[in-house]
Amino acid sequence: MYRSQILRKSLPLFLIIWSICAYGQSGTFLTGTIKEESGGLLAGASIVIKGTSTGVTADEKGFFRIGLKKAGSYTIEISAVGFISQTQVVNLAAGQESNITFLLKSNVKEMNEVTVHGKGEAQELREQGFSVNAIDTRKLANTTADLGQVLNRSTGIKMREQGGVGSDFEFSINGLSGKSVKLFLDGVPLDVLGSAMNLNNIPINLAQRIEVYKGVAPVELGSDALGGSVNIITNKSLDSYLDVSHSYGSFQTHQSALTGQYVYKPAGLVLKASTFFNYSKNNYLMKGVEIWDGEKYEYVTRDFRRFHDRYKSLMGQLEIGLVNKKWADLLFLGFGYTTYDKQVQTGVRQSIIYGGVVKDGTGKNVSLRYKKDSLLNNRLSIGLYGTYSYDQYVLSDTTLRKYSWDGSYVPGNPETGSFRMTQVNRPRLFTRFNGNYNLAENHDLNLNYTFDQVENQTYNSLSSSRDDMPGKLGKHIIGLAYQMKLTPKWTNTFMSKYYGIALNKKQYDYSLSKTVVLRDFQNYFGYGWASVYKLNNNSGVKASYEHTYRLQDVNEVYGDGYQVLNNMTLKPEASDNVNMGGFYGGNNGRQEWFVEASAFYRSAKGFIYANQYDNNQLQYQNLSNVLVKGFDAEARYNYGNLFNALLNVTYQQALDNTRFVNNSGNGAVSATYKNRIPNQPWLFGNLDLGVGKNLRYAGSGRLQFTWSTQYTHYYYRSWEGFATANSLATIPKQLVHNVMLSYSMAKGRYNASLECRNLTDQLVYDNFRLQKPGRAIFFKLRFFII
Repeated sequence: MYRSQILRKSLPLFLIIWSICAYGQSGTFLTGTIKEESGGLLAGASIVIKGTSTGVTADEKGFFRIGLKKAGSYTIEISAVGFISQTQVVNLAAGQESNITFLLKSNVKEMNEVTVHGKGEAQELREQGFSVNAIDTRKLANTTADLGQVLNRSTGIKMREQGGVGSDFEFSINGLSGKSVKLFLDGVPLDVLGSAMNLNNIPINLAQRIEVYKGVAPVELGSDALGGSVNIITNKSLDSYLDVSHSYGSFQTHQSALTGQYVYKPAGLVLKASTFFNYSKNNYLMKGVEIWDGEKYEYVTRDFRRFHDRYKSLMGQLEIGLVNKKWADLLFLGFGYTTYDKQVQTGVRQSIIYGGVVKDGTGKNVSLRYKKDSLLNNRLSIGLYGTYSYDQYVLSDTTLRKYSWDGSYVPGNPETGSFRMTQVNRPRLFTRFNGNYNLAENHDLNLNYTFDQVENQTYNSLSSSRDDMPGKLGKHIIGLAYQMKLTPKWTNTFMSKYYGIALNKKQYDYSLSKTVVLRDFQNYFGYGWASVYKLNNNSGVKASYEHTYRLQDVNEVYGDGYQVLNNMTLKPEASDNVNMGGFYGGNNGRQEWFVEASAFYRSAKGFIYANQYDNNQLQYQNLSNVLVKGFDAEARYNYGNLFNALLNVTYQQALDNTRFVNNSGNGAVSATYKNRIPNQPWLFGNLDLGVGKNLRYAGSGRLQFTWSTQYTHYYYRSWEGFATANSLATIPKQLVHNVMLSYSMAKGRYNASLECRNLTDQLVYDNFRLQKPGRAIFFKLRFFII
């Protein structure tokens, strides 16, 4: 009944949109190819429209494409490292798409210099009214790091893992973590694509750019994020290419990735494919763990390797579609498959060891996406995305044993508390509409609607073949944004959001002696504002505010079948978020610099927090009030393509802001009032240094050395009022160094890199004081073919 009502209400909207698409017009685009004077393709060149801040970077084949709101005459400036800049006037008619080839002459004298004439997409994002980090991952393509490790070096971000490759993790932005932070792949929620898709197993080569919105996020993402959003952007080139890589390293770790596409331009036909494979035994050394010594009749500390922590995962994604048609800029049909097999060594505490618990799962999805710009006299742009996915996993615990770190065991109860083979099935329907309408010059309206429904089926397959009491969770999110540019320097965005959540759960009513369906539907409204004022082309100040809600997640409400307990009384959390900051950049010959800093404030009500129990399990609960405040800053410096440096620091306080016990409004003051929230780092920073040299005699090769350092101050695993800085309830301060040497040939076509993580083999802790791997060495080969 509920689904049929949604379909009936949504059908007229889709019919209207389809009618508009049928009468669409072609857009106005500036496209072209950048080449060397000798005829070779020139990747990475900057293309900027003079008199504006609009600019792009040519892809690996020298191709670029810029969408323009109106026809007219434009002055284009093209620049690249080691080449003489070029300026050209281009006249474009309405509905025209250019195809211009630009030839740049070499400038040997400036071969090691960088002249900045335009801004890439990453820099443009940093200068928006939103507090945003933009990471250009193309510069990191040769590293063996995954997306999570790259993000962990960004300002305001902390990713805490429970172990090695494929382990569970907690991801936080400015002190808010867990499901308060939403993860996207090209604007699609990452968990829609399958439970095998995680930040700590997606190779860096699958991404072209990462956008991190801290606090306030654009409505076009269509999310209920409370603490921020991460959007992973893949390669949008319309040329054929193939990117293949494989790495091997410590703990028998293999990681392979392939992404590419074939484009038949006469027909506008595109075939895209991407896949990755991860395998690791994760058998790193656990230092100083306790084990029972029968001879001494006491617990002693020893070093032992992890023995039940193997992880492997596989992802495959295939899309076929059409581009640059009169009725569609793109139309793609996609198919996806993910699978993983994961041994579980510990829970949230390493004093309880598993030796027979295994989790494995698969996910399948089919998707359709459509985009059309320049409708209604070049004023309207629309995008549609829909997917149906089926995700399932099984947790097996059929051993009657109690293990120790040396691999020995004694007879006992099942390790997770009960004899089980838990089956979890989650069919899911996700749809999204996004439309942008240009009301007038410097005035734009954006509308986004997202519907996300997931069903939860959990049962013990040893005793049952299905879940007789399934649950269902549906979300409706509507966002409306109005952007106006009051002056060439001042831009404001006003936002409003509607949040609706429907919970359905079958339950046996003993008083009625029958099964009943419990239904609950709740509505919430949010609003926000983001503003940026440009002092000049390279500096400005910005601020943003929002009153927002974060709806419950299916895992938080229904549990995960083994480590997370269900909580049907859980409520959404609300927050008032404020960001204020500024940025300053500039260049002088070969030198380039950029500095940005921001302060943040979060006041969350009904904060959803993972409470840890002594039986090694978690339950999500509403901790009445949480106050987060702090600041972060980052400075970047480049000296041509010879040297680069990055330094960032984050200070944050996430405090329990509930004054009275049980939030009663009076009576006894809570013992944890104004205490820091447990298991939350509050002071951390990163330093990255790089030195490189172009090698002209090696077929346009490059040798690059990178050093990175991460510092995390000590923080409390439990409430700080019940702990001291020297107790086991504290996670000690950590200083970790990583180094990498990479070598590229033939303009980046052939690449090899050697990387050492945790160079000094420090004892490193992370989430809930769980030990992480010590020193590890990895080697990677990468081929990029155009």
